[in-house]
Amino acid sequence: MRRRRRIIVSLIVVLAVIGIGAPQVGNADAASFGRFYVSGCGMPSSPVDMWTKWGNYKTVIALDGLRATKDMSGWRHETKIQRLADSGVNVIEPVGGLASFYTDWQTASPGNKIKYRYRWTCRLNTIIRELDARGLAVGPLGKYAIMGISMGGNAAAIYGAYHRKRISHIFSMSGYLNLSAPTMREAVRLALIDAGMESGMGPFSADAMWGPPWNKRWTNNDALVQLPRMRGMKIRVASGSATWGSHNTDAVASVKGTPLEMISLAQTRAFEVAANLQGIRISTDFPNVGTHQWDYWQDMVWRAKNQKWFRDR
Repeated sequence: MRRRRRIIVSLIVVLAVIGIGAPQVGNADAASFGRFYVSGCGMPSSPVDMWTKWGNYKTVIALDGLRATKDMSGWRHETKIQRLADSGVNVIEPVGGLASFYTDWQTASPGNKIKYRYRWTCRLNTIIRELDARGLAVGPLGKYAIMGISMGGNAAAIYGAYHRKRISHIFSMSGYLNLSAPTMREAVRLALIDAGMESGMGPFSADAMWGPPWNKRWTNNDALVQLPRMRGMKIRVASGSATWGSHNTDAVASVKGTPLEMISLAQTRAFEVAANLQGIRISTDFPNVGTHQWDYWQDMVWRAKNQKWFRDR
C-alpha cells in the first residue's frame, strides 16, 4: 500500500513538472498569444496575430498604418496594446496591407512589384469568419470593435460603417476622415507613391485603388460622407494637437509627424463637427500634446480602455 502511494505521489510530481493534469499556477489568468493565416480573395495568405483570454468582454481588430510590414503589425512592433487582453479586451492584429487603405482596389497597381489586386475588405471579412469560428465574437452584442491609426483610422470607420452587422465599435486615431475634401485626394496620391518607393515595392497608384479623383468610390470611402451609416454605433475619434510632448524623443520622426498630425487633427475635428450637426453621438480624445507616432496612439488606446469605451452598451 505504501509503495502504491509513493508511486501515485511520484506520478503527481512528474505531471506537475511537465504541466499535464496539474494546475498552472500563475498562468491560468494570463492571456495567450496565437497566430493563424488567412487566404483567398485573390491575395497570398497573410498572418493574423491575436492575444486572447477566456472571459474577456470584447474583441478589437487593430489596423495598421500606411507603412504596414509583412512580418508583424506596427501595433506589435511599437506598442504593448496586447496587454489589453489581460484585462478584458482580446486584441487581433492583421499583418500586412502596405499602402492598401484596407480596401478592395480597382486593379493591381501598375509599376508596383505587388502584381495582384488588393482586396482587403474581402480579407477582413475572412478574418472575422475565422474569429467567429474561434468563439471570439464575445459580449452580449456578438460583434467586434475595430480601430486603426492614420490610414487605418479611416479604414476602420469605413469598414465599420458598411459592416455594422458584425462591428459595433469604431475607433479612429489620427485618421484622415474626409478623404474627398479639397487637396486630400492629391495628398493620398503622393502618400501612396512615397510609401511604395520607401518600401522598395515601387509606387502605388491612387487610381488603381479607387479610380480617378471624380470616381464615386472616393466619396464611398470617405468617413465623413458615410457618417450617417454609423448612426447608433459606438464611435470614437482621437488626434494629437501636433505639439511635441514627452514621447517626442526622436527629432527627425517628430518633425515628420508634426504636419501629418496637423492634417489629421483638422480632419478629425471636421468629423466631430459633422457628427454634432447630424445628432450622431461620438466620443473624442484630443490631448494637449501629440504628433503622428505610436507612443501617443498607445496612450489613446489605454485612455479608451480606462474610460470603458470598449464595453458594449
